[in-house]
Amino acid sequence: MKNILIKLVKAREVTVIIFIAMLFAFVGTVNPNFIAPGNIALTLQNSVMYILLAIGIYFVLISKEIDVSIGATLGISAAVSATLLRDGITLPIVVLSGLMMGVLIGLFNGFGVVKLKIPSIVMTLGTNGLVRGLMIVYTKGAWVENLPDYFKEASQHKIFGINSYLIVVIIIVVLLTMYLRFAKKGKYFAAIGDNSDGANLIGIPVKAYKILAFVLAGVFASLAGIVYTSQVGFVANVAGSGLEMTTIAAAVLGGVSLNGGIGSVFGASLGALLMTSINSALVFLKIPAFWNNTISGLLLVIIVSADALINRYFKNKAKQEKLLKKTHSEETVYEEKEVLS
Repeated sequence: MKNILIKLVKAREVTVIIFIAMLFAFVGTVNPNFIAPGNIALTLQNSVMYILLAIGIYFVLISKEIDVSIGATLGISAAVSATLLRDGITLPIVVLSGLMMGVLIGLFNGFGVVKLKIPSIVMTLGTNGLVRGLMIVYTKGAWVENLPDYFKEASQHKIFGINSYLIVVIIIVVLLTMYLRFAKKGKYFAAIGDNSDGANLIGIPVKAYKILAFVLAGVFASLAGIVYTSQVGFVANVAGSGLEMTTIAAAVLGGVSLNGGIGSVFGASLGALLMTSINSALVFLKIPAFWNNTISGLLLVIIVSADALINRYFKNKAKQEKLLKKTHSEETVYEEKEVLS
């Protein structure tokens, strides 16, 4: 029982769940409307876009890379999808076109990082600026509006009282969690992030999987862009700006290591939910919007620091217990020798 409790405390996912519960409890005492069923449902609905972004960035971070172009990918995918919808193109083609933007941007990033050996932070930062410029040219600097009602209403559709987009995202998280945990190839991403040279020696196609990680980040960013378009009902020319930092922070909060090899899709999703909940809490606490980034950043530092201290405590305790066992074993051997002599 004690070992189970220790494992639970050490798991970053549990830390995030506890913090979300504490956040709702605290803000709920200040403003009871925050814990009203309607607001909880709205918070979960608003988290869908962030969860999709967090899932995508998970694959890059777990592979020991980084992608700061996902916000721009979301923006241009949203713009392309919105213009096609406005012009009367059928939904399947719209969705495929939006996702194709993510695939192309992901391949571009992956090729630059893997084949040209450009550091991922430099490559994706350049891609971010390039895609932002292309988006402005594509939209001519204007907002994309007048989208069909059926597309905007789709974001409000519910199944058994639960938002349909949220249900789809939950299914995606569950399926990916199972695949990454139990499938042999699903474990390749973490293996590459943990030790790419070792992974290469045992036959894992490291280069191919790193490119795939960037493609998946692009695809999920594009999917988030389509969801964003449906939820908001229009696309501004700055859509997605700043979301890359928020997403990376969410993934780190959820236990995904910037050093690669450690983390889970479930944890990254919880981190995204926490970031969404924090933004909602600031509104109910009537804190000016310009404090959002400061408070979110401070909470990120506090949570990660607390988690690091807890892990260090248990790590030191484990070392002490191991040392005590070794000492006890040596004393037992010495006593046996004394008896024999």
